[in-house]
Formats: sequence, C-alpha cells, structure tokens
Amino acid sequence: MEMPRVAAALALALSLIFVSMAGQCSGQLQFGFYNGKCRDRNGFQRDVEDIVKQKVKARFSTDTTIVAALLRMQFHDCFVNGCDASILLDVPNGEKTAPPNLSVRGYDFIEEIKTEIENTCPGVVSCADIIVMATRDAVSESRTGWYPVQTGRRDGRVSSAQNVKLPSPSIPVPQAIAAFNSKRLSTIDMVYLLGGHSVGVAHCGLFQNRLYDFKNTGNPDPTMNTTLLKTLQTLCPQNSNSNNSANLDQDPLKSSSVDKSFFEQIRLGNGILEVDQQLALDSNTRFSVARIAGSNDFSFQFGRAMIKLGAVDVKTGKDGEIRRRCAAVNSPSGNSGRNIFNIFG
Repeated sequence: MEMPRVAAALALALSLIFVSMAGQCSGQLQFGFYNGKCRDRNGFQRDVEDIVKQKVKARFSTDTTIVAALLRMQFHDCFVNGCDASILLDVPNGEKTAPPNLSVRGYDFIEEIKTEIENTCPGVVSCADIIVMATRDAVSESRTGWYPVQTGRRDGRVSSAQNVKLPSPSIPVPQAIAAFNSKRLSTIDMVYLLGGHSVGVAHCGLFQNRLYDFKNTGNPDPTMNTTLLKTLQTLCPQNSNSNNSANLDQDPLKSSSVDKSFFEQIRLGNGILEVDQQLALDSNTRFSVARIAGSNDFSFQFGRAMIKLGAVDVKTGKDGEIRRRCAAVNSPSGNSGRNIFNIFG
C-alpha cells in the first residue's frame, strides 16, 4: 500500500475511534474545532492547524530536539490542573518555578506560534490548543505517524508551583500506574506515553543513583545492562556533579524518532531512567512492553494515548479564556520563559 494511503487510513481510523470517545473528555472538544473560525484582515479563511504545522516544520528543520521538548511540555501541563497551558504563565510562584519544570523548554516557541496566529486572527486560538497541535506535528516530523487532535480548549487562569506533583524518574511502576489512573489514563496508556522517552536525553543527576549505590546496596542497579553501566559510569563519574547526558533510547539510529525502539531497548536492560527499566520488568507492564516491541502498530497506539492525554481535565466555555499572550493572563505583557532542557519530572 502506498504511504499516502496508509497515512490517510491511519488518520481516518483514529478519528473514528476518538469521535466515539468524545464523551470521556472534560468539556466538549472537537476534531476540526477551528475550521472556518480564523479569517485574516483581508477576510480570507486561514487553516489554524496548517499555521501550526508550518511553524513546527520550520523549527524541526533546525532543531530536532523540539520533539522531546514539546512532548515533555504537554505532559507537564496536562498532569497539573489539566491541559490548560497553565505551565506557560509567568506569575509569582507559578508552575514554571517548580523544580520539575525548571528544565522544561519550548516556551518561546509556543509564544512564537501564538504571535503568528494572533496577527492573523486575534482572540480565536488558545495556547492550550497550540501546545497539543504543535506536539502532534513535532511527533509527526520525527517520522512517527500523524494523529488527529481534538481542539476547543481554553486557557487556565491559575498557575501554582504547589500544584506541580509529577511522577519522578524513580517512581515504582505500581505508583506510576496509580498516578496515571488518577488522570483517567489506563496502564496501557501510561506505557505508550512513556514511549515518548524514545526521544530526548536525561542528565546524570536523574540516573546517577543507579550507577554506584543503588538503594543503599553499595552496588549498581542489577537490572542495568553491564555494557551500558560501564558507559554511563564513564559519562557520570561517582561523586561528581557532571551535567553530561545520555539518550533515553540507546539505539543511536533511532534516538531522534518516536518509535517502538525504546521498548526494544528497555527489554535489553538499556533503560536510562529507573521507571523506564522497570516497565520491562514489572508484572503489571512487562507483557505490554514485549507486545509493543514486537508490534507494527506503535504509531497508531501512541497517537491514541496522546489524544487521551490531551483530553485530561480540559477547560472549555466560561471555565477559561483565550490569552493574548501565552505567558500572561489577559495581558499583552510577559516573557516567554526559560529555554533549557532535561527530561521527565
């Protein structure tokens, strides 16, 4: 089958599946919500999703790491107060200031997209929807299948560091499952979403505890592949404050694309983060990991999980607003935030 036909079939199948799931969303999200709603100053209709797509395409051509950055941003936004772009707000003691978010980046890029859309059809498109659309398009640029996203979210007005409670890189799998379940995401949703770790890097501080004195045993984590262990010990010497990083997907040919390679690698003991490695070992998830590693439908299922993530506790109607600037509540002022990157919470 020709690739365009495959892509079309995938998009149609996903659309049909998620139209049937609309009742599970918080509020009334829609596929194609912005169709016909954006007209430029000359009265011509503009395709909002195409504007976002072209901006992402241009950014990806010079910075492939934007895929991991946006995946992380969407996760961190949706897991705290729902998918409402509250992570973007520059307010005292806002979500940006919480330790897990100090290394999130991409704020400037979302603001860049927002500015272009505001210059075309002001007051129409939410920052929350821009995050979800841009993340989808970045994933697609990384050679992963395209998936449709529902839109119609409004932006939240509240952003507090105290609300930021994200799963840590060393969280036990059962606790991770409980955290995802609390957001109405199933265990298999969680497994696929953690497949987002097929792109991006982790710095030494997030896994160094596994290399020398794992859980106060005086020995390295026994679940780690010995070849990988030696490599990481060289990269991150004991008792050092090295800021070196390692690819989360240890297949060098696939570490820049969102694909099933991550699951193949953790089955070989090549998980960098403790939670990633435990996915392949825990009785709750190991069979799913094995199935995904041997499957041909990763892109479809990953897209399905991302759409469910994008529907977590969204705000619609009077519950939110359409910001003029993503960094500020109903204000044209504000800056676009930090631009540094790490991975996970």
